[in-house]
Amino acid sequence: MGISIERTGGGWNEARAGRSVVYDLAETALNAADTAERLRAVTMLGRCNDPRAVRPLMDLLEDKEPSIRLCATVGLGLLRSGRPVDDLIGRLRDRSEQAEIRHQAVISLAAIRSTGAIHGLREFAADTSEDAALRATVEATLHDIIS
Repeated sequence: MGISIERTGGGWNEARAGRSVVYDLAETALNAADTAERLRAVTMLGRCNDPRAVRPLMDLLEDKEPSIRLCATVGLGLLRSGRPVDDLIGRLRDRSEQAEIRHQAVISLAAIRSTGAIHGLREFAADTSEDAALRATVEATLHDIIS
């Protein structure tokens, strides 16, 4: 059984609870006023091994808070669903995005390993107008995936 989460004592804790809590985590991640509480919820969504967590994490890739975007990027890699590939490629290609988030998008796409993810990484690596260091990281990642 995957990790399930329940809310106890005002915080989120891992436990063997029912999976319906994914919706509560999504609500908190998307709407709570406290960034620390949102980060905990986003982290738990990424760890919950529940496909219902993919959509909220995809939505959080557009969050105004960089730490939330980073955590959502990590979570999508952990869930390994093919659904967010285009969104993760969008994070990777967004030149205004923080370098750490762009790098994490590479890691998450490599974890997903779908045809679309690999194709997106290859296109990025071939784009000579992109950052040379990030292209080198993508090329090394592709080499690791294919080898």
